[in-house]
Amino acid sequence: MHTNDTHAHLDNIAKRTTAIKNVRAEKPNSLLLDAGDVFSGTLYFNEFKGQADLKFMNALGYDAMTFGNHEFDLGSSLEGHQALADFIKGANFPFVSANVNFSADARFTGLFTDLISSDPAKGKIYNGIIKEINGEKVGIFGLTTAETKDISSPGSIAFENYIAEAKRAVKAFEGKGVDKIIALTHIGYDDNPAVDNDLTLAESVEGIDLIVGGHSHTQLDKPVVVEKDTNNNAKDPTVIVQAFQYSDFLGTVDVEFDYAGKVVKSDGKLIKTADLPEDPEAAAMLKDYSEKLKEISSKSIEAVAESELTNPRANAEGNGISVRNSETALGNIITDGMLAKAKTYDKDIVMALQNGGGIRSAIPAGDITVGEVITVLPFGNTLATMTLTGAELKEAFETSLKSYPKENGGFLHVSGGKVEFDSSKPVGERVVSISFKDANGNYTPIQDNQTYKIATNAFTAKGGDSYTVFAKAYAEGRVTDLGLSDWENLAEHLKNLKTISPKIEGRIVDVKK
Repeated sequence: MHTNDTHAHLDNIAKRTTAIKNVRAEKPNSLLLDAGDVFSGTLYFNEFKGQADLKFMNALGYDAMTFGNHEFDLGSSLEGHQALADFIKGANFPFVSANVNFSADARFTGLFTDLISSDPAKGKIYNGIIKEINGEKVGIFGLTTAETKDISSPGSIAFENYIAEAKRAVKAFEGKGVDKIIALTHIGYDDNPAVDNDLTLAESVEGIDLIVGGHSHTQLDKPVVVEKDTNNNAKDPTVIVQAFQYSDFLGTVDVEFDYAGKVVKSDGKLIKTADLPEDPEAAAMLKDYSEKLKEISSKSIEAVAESELTNPRANAEGNGISVRNSETALGNIITDGMLAKAKTYDKDIVMALQNGGGIRSAIPAGDITVGEVITVLPFGNTLATMTLTGAELKEAFETSLKSYPKENGGFLHVSGGKVEFDSSKPVGERVVSISFKDANGNYTPIQDNQTYKIATNAFTAKGGDSYTVFAKAYAEGRVTDLGLSDWENLAEHLKNLKTISPKIEGRIVDVKK
């Protein structure tokens, strides 16, 4: 059984508990592994810093976990990685990490060893561990994406080459007579191959039988089997699984080996947790935390809306002003916050885009609460940056405007730029001009053959809402997921503004004669 990228989404933990208990009732010797990013994403993490998640992981009997990039998010805080160290110390299971070097951070002294253990202690980090299942030895090692240094705050914690460390781990296992090897990874299924991903790992390292992955939030409904190496030559099979995100699924996979330790059969599926009843005991445990969050969600973010930040929708006939067909003040503020945040990571970002379908609620006039901000952006999306040509940006806005004046969930709100279009023109030929605001506040036309750095949410950046042009950029490694929560970015921006006066500014204009 496997989970990944749960991101403190504990509201469905009682259903995840039911799923795990059901599998164990049928297959009591099943391993339970987590591929990282337990940290960051909801108020459960903001308030409890991983301790709420840990209580359930201990109760559920996880066998091992590797580190996601978000486990290092607190490195720039005054306490540094203390919450991560506390999380590790409190775990009733070991952690595996072959390519993360913790030695330069004193908080992890005594917690980390660069060895493979056949008798791992709980609350410790190992290069790899050996578990015995039905009399068979199974090796498990961990990998974390090298992108962590750019998209999180690891501080002095270092990330080593994943291919080299994977080969070293496999060799060490084989030296101990272990020929069934699991890589528990947080490097992404098909992420930028120039950095790291599971497909490249499977092709490059002989001896890995199963990759249990995370990071790219990929929904692999069935296991993927890689049987060719980087030179397209036949190799022993490597099975890859990943279970999407937010505990929406419990992943399961069964692997059968021959006597030489070669995979001869694999089968797996994702169990949709929403379809299951809540485990009563887990539901009762959650109340201790959820009741506290009810208080927090009503807290002010220390910002006031002078009038309502509306979230209009079209009428029953599909006509009228909508967040999915027109510029809105709320869309402007969301994208302004995205642009400001992205620029702190890369000063060359010129524009931010937000799909209208991701904006789910208005903000009433008056004091703005944490709960209201989360209701506006409830999907736990993250901030991503990408490099596009001017021509690709124009293609994207043609997709944005394809349904106008009808609604389109992919309609793009914009900050840092201005879009003029002609709705009388055919679909695909509507964009008249796109300009970005330069350092002096002047609008400069986008040039087709020049490249521009853009910020958006990860859903859109990966091609959501039919943005094939963005999907292509993602596939080519031109997207970086900064991993920053969209609602937290919005809350921070609103707090910085203090007083919000909703305005339509002519950022998206129909010039139809």
